[in-house]
Amino acid sequence: MSSEILSVLEYMEKEKGIGREDMISAIITAIKNAAAKGVNAGQELKITIDPRHGRMNAWALLDVVDSVSDPKTEISLEKARQIDDELNIGDVYEKEIDPAYLGRIAAQTARQAIMQRLRQFEKERIYDDFKDQVGDIVSGIVRRRERGDLVVDLGKAEAIMPSRDQVPGEDYSPGERIRCFLLKIEATNRGPELILTRSNPKFVLRLFDLEVTEIADGTVKIEAFSREPGYRTKIAVSSTDPKVDPVGACVGARGARVKSIVRELGGEKIDIIRYFEDPKEMALEALKPAVPRNVYMDERNRRISIEVSEDDLAIAIGRKGQNARLTSKLVGWKIDIMKQEIKEVSMETKQAEAAQGLNQIEGIDAATAERLVNNGLISPELFLDVEEEDLAEMGFSSEEAADILAKVKQFLQSQGISS
Repeated sequence: MSSEILSVLEYMEKEKGIGREDMISAIITAIKNAAAKGVNAGQELKITIDPRHGRMNAWALLDVVDSVSDPKTEISLEKARQIDDELNIGDVYEKEIDPAYLGRIAAQTARQAIMQRLRQFEKERIYDDFKDQVGDIVSGIVRRRERGDLVVDLGKAEAIMPSRDQVPGEDYSPGERIRCFLLKIEATNRGPELILTRSNPKFVLRLFDLEVTEIADGTVKIEAFSREPGYRTKIAVSSTDPKVDPVGACVGARGARVKSIVRELGGEKIDIIRYFEDPKEMALEALKPAVPRNVYMDERNRRISIEVSEDDLAIAIGRKGQNARLTSKLVGWKIDIMKQEIKEVSMETKQAEAAQGLNQIEGIDAATAERLVNNGLISPELFLDVEEEDLAEMGFSSEEAADILAKVKQFLQSQGISS
């Protein structure tokens, strides 16, 4: 039996990482509990196991009494004195017994209890090994799928990536190495369960933390972020050092840093923008390269309405409204993006407005202004190169032409415009 125990101890220590002392304690407790249910029921035992050789010794603990009522737990003073004359009533006599006497049933029950204790040790070890890695990126090998969840081997334990934490479009094959974010250790009836994610925004933030030294040392800070896994991520960054460009630091030389993160995310687009405290400025920055035409703020309802040209509308809204949604999450305000309405102005209206402008020149009446506009002279500045002969060709007399040019010249001089 010693060799069997020794082999168990060695296996547990080498393969499972469980110390001998812990395993010995578990074996002793299991054997005591099992023996108490068998032929040794009611008897108190003392058991030791040599950690080096695996040798087991056992004793029955008997109370020294004057009159014996239960021979399994008591021994008479007279009989005890025959063995050790220093024993007295109230002392405990340790009677050595053959470990085999504990019985086969006790050994079998103990084996089951040992396996149960082993599982408990493994559960405790999983928590101890991974509790400090929660919130960090871990690497493992894909093993299998179970009801949509992905089982990943992290070396010391298996972890689960629920379907909700997987990225749409990513395909994971058994044997493939994968990097994930250790989201939490969840307590279940089966023990601690490691929960992984690749869809949580924290995964992207941790990648930036590892890739961008300025973020790791606190020089650059990610102020806001939003993500649609597998499609697009937006982050807003600021810098505590005015000499450091936060966007440039995240992008890296020739885009090296952000490209590395994009590769890890399977080609997911990443927009990095400068952070502004003003939600209006943040929204406009996040929607670039779309150019806003009109912006309306509703601070009470935390809503921003932005008008863009028809050409910029698709860019601003994004595929299936994705860009607008991510911008809204990033800013924290509801964003409405609309096409700018352009009112068509008739030629007659334009001519009337131009004539009204010429009519401001003192001495030029509405009829004269309309005649001038109909001939293309729609603003006072256009008279700088006009001579009397040009007006005569338009049907004005020499006197009318001279009078018009004089009044226009006087008006231009009053506006600080010289011919």
